[in-house]
Amino acid sequence: MKFTFPKSPIITIIAFTFLSPIFSFAQENSNLFLNGDALPDAPELSARGEYKVGVQTLKFVNKGQIDVLNSKDGIDPTYDRPITVEVWYPANLTAEANELVTYDEVLGTNGDPKRPLIPFTFQGRAARDAKPLVPDSPFPLVIVSHGYVGSRYLMTYLTENIASKGYIVVALDHTESTFRDAAPFQSTLLNRAKDVLFVLDEVGKLGTASDKNLLAGLVDANNTAIIGYSMGGYGALNAAGAGYSDGAIQFFTGMTKGSNALAVRGSSHEQYQSSIDPRIKAVVAFAPWGMKAKVWDLEGLKGLKVPTFFVAGSQDDISGYEDGIKAIYEGAVNTERYLLTYMNARHNVAPNPPPPAALQPGLHIDEYYRYAEPSWDQRRINNINQHFVTAFLGTQLKQQDFAKYLNLTPNSNEETWEGFKPRSSVGLELLHAKPE
Repeated sequence: MKFTFPKSPIITIIAFTFLSPIFSFAQENSNLFLNGDALPDAPELSARGEYKVGVQTLKFVNKGQIDVLNSKDGIDPTYDRPITVEVWYPANLTAEANELVTYDEVLGTNGDPKRPLIPFTFQGRAARDAKPLVPDSPFPLVIVSHGYVGSRYLMTYLTENIASKGYIVVALDHTESTFRDAAPFQSTLLNRAKDVLFVLDEVGKLGTASDKNLLAGLVDANNTAIIGYSMGGYGALNAAGAGYSDGAIQFFTGMTKGSNALAVRGSSHEQYQSSIDPRIKAVVAFAPWGMKAKVWDLEGLKGLKVPTFFVAGSQDDISGYEDGIKAIYEGAVNTERYLLTYMNARHNVAPNPPPPAALQPGLHIDEYYRYAEPSWDQRRINNINQHFVTAFLGTQLKQQDFAKYLNLTPNSNEETWEGFKPRSSVGLELLHAKPE
């Protein structure tokens, strides 16, 4: 129905007088819904947890790393690799305290003249630099790895939500792989798993340090999950035991003018198995890239022995579905795993919703499709992800009994899934397999 004002000046004035408070209220409250907030049909476990959330930025430097972008003739120079992380944590705040933070982000991609960097801000539900809540026992650690390109703020709907449930959540900016500093792909291929393992080490040290840093006594790095999206999933699976194929390593060597630096992350390398960190207890892999490109073979996937929750779109045209994400799920025969599929969705099953800045006319369409799913409301995807990640991490890291939310009829159209509002669990599939 289209509303039009009457042509009579007197009636128009009366109409504006009556309606302007409504328009004003709508405008003032149009931004009240923030990323991660629950829609009316949000499933049960998507609700925020019992803890108030604080957020801080930390900076690390991984010294003496291979500078693969400048490798030549088999010679690998080195450099000190900076890693910026955002940390969300249970905070010592009163019930009335304001949990509101402003994140600085950009549209565009470094080096792409068609997509210049455009700064924008968006709000989240956390308190910047709030005092941490000192727990009776340390909180489990969750490390979050973004896609290529992306940033540590790509999934704040999830990072804030998880922290509110009693976890320390650390999201990386992968150097040379963010919107601001995107560089050729070979850096991302080499450094994803290495960055995650480095951050795990650094956070573990801070958690047990005697000085009064943010994380001292707060985090249990021996009880860690990795969440990765797209190239983040590629790195997360490798860090957890899925060694890369010999073919992938040969391809990497060819594209880097002779560097063999990726070989140590290959399943056939003698050092690889010893590099797998036993502190990693679970993986959530959103649309992990690589299988379609033959990054893994079946032998490499057998090395994944950590419980893993895969999330995919059935029409993923970046990572692939049948020959991509689902093939990883089917090939990881030595671990318990789940595969949640959004029917008809493509690749963007993990990010925040498109920010208002991406809705402006004249921008490259990919500023919008960096976030949006063509077949799904992104806010609904976010709520469903919160629900299932809560159930999976609670099961694996806290030994909570969430079995009824995970042991479901595979086809959600057949019956309403546990924890979903009546008639709301449609268009989804959840597969579950145990180790052979």
